[in-house]
Amino acid sequence: MHSRTLTILGSTGSIGTNTLDVVRQNPDRFRVFALVAGRNVELLARQILEFHPQVAVLQDSADIDRLRALLPKSETPELLSGAAARVQVSIADEADTVMSSIVGVAGLEATYEAVRRGKRVGLANKETLVAGGQLVMDAVAASGCELIPVDSEHNGAHQCLRAGLRREATKLILTASGGPFRTTPKEALDRVTPAQALNHPTWKMGNRITIDSATLMNKGFEVIEAAWLFNFGPDEIEVVVHPQSSVHAMVEYEDGSVIAQVSATDMRMPIQYALTWPDRAPAPVPKIDWAKARTWEFHAPDFEKFPLLGLAYESLRMGGTASCILNAADEIAVEAFLAGRISFTAIFRVVAETLERTALTTPSNVEQILAADEKARRTAQQIIETLA
Repeated sequence: MHSRTLTILGSTGSIGTNTLDVVRQNPDRFRVFALVAGRNVELLARQILEFHPQVAVLQDSADIDRLRALLPKSETPELLSGAAARVQVSIADEADTVMSSIVGVAGLEATYEAVRRGKRVGLANKETLVAGGQLVMDAVAASGCELIPVDSEHNGAHQCLRAGLRREATKLILTASGGPFRTTPKEALDRVTPAQALNHPTWKMGNRITIDSATLMNKGFEVIEAAWLFNFGPDEIEVVVHPQSSVHAMVEYEDGSVIAQVSATDMRMPIQYALTWPDRAPAPVPKIDWAKARTWEFHAPDFEKFPLLGLAYESLRMGGTASCILNAADEIAVEAFLAGRISFTAIFRVVAETLERTALTTPSNVEQILAADEKARRTAQQIIETLA
């Protein structure tokens, strides 16, 4: 099996630390060239001492001295900061694989440049395709980059699509846990608190993605990503609510066969799959015990109760910067909800109105995507001020 040298974008986050655990379990297969982090200097220092990267990148130059103080001189790699440095380590000849797990549009430029250079990219940053799908997939086609999704649903779909030819696949089915309000009456959603919305039944995740799971917007983003990754139209992607979160994705083929990908809810499996593909290797994750009784349920999602899911489909059909605007407005609206400035149901109102009020463009570079993102954020803030 080919050994790989990694740049990890977002090394101190959940995907980053799980990626490093996969490296830890497979020291003969993987080594680390660069670690890219935000502000978590203490954890980055511990990662440097264990994995010995050649370069470490922080968000702010102000944190470099703090990091240097935590490292013995003999163990200090080259220390850099900022967006240009993130790109530099993503395109460096020393790394053949980039794990893209910085949250938000901050990860877009470095990921896009890695794609353009034909690196293997493990994609765990949803904004890359939600905001820049056309641009990124055009670059994938031009460079021959291996873009392997790490999100459990897309990774599951990637595995299911190995069961037949892509032209034989007729439908992609993504599963959703349903979030904490799956059984909550629609009328009660106006009064739910941030604490209730953050209480996810299956996954332990960051605040924004947890709220997005509660509104089903996260599933909407996954529909958009899947459309770009696997070349399915919006009418060929179905979402089903599956509270047990054991089946991650299914693909229906033209002969009526449905192939499902099933595994324990442990992110190290899809991460390792992205790093070792097309090979498989023993992974440090629990196996499913089929001797234990289990029941799996599948339900259609309630588009009336969770209108953001329908809005995601709509933005996909609209094309251009619609999905970029959707993502930016949602991030601002979720922040406002968490700060107690707007209600849970107002998240939809803010996003829908931002989409309505922002002119769509067809971006031809990252700068234009970031400009559309910035404009949508400003519009969303203005709308929130009228609601708050």
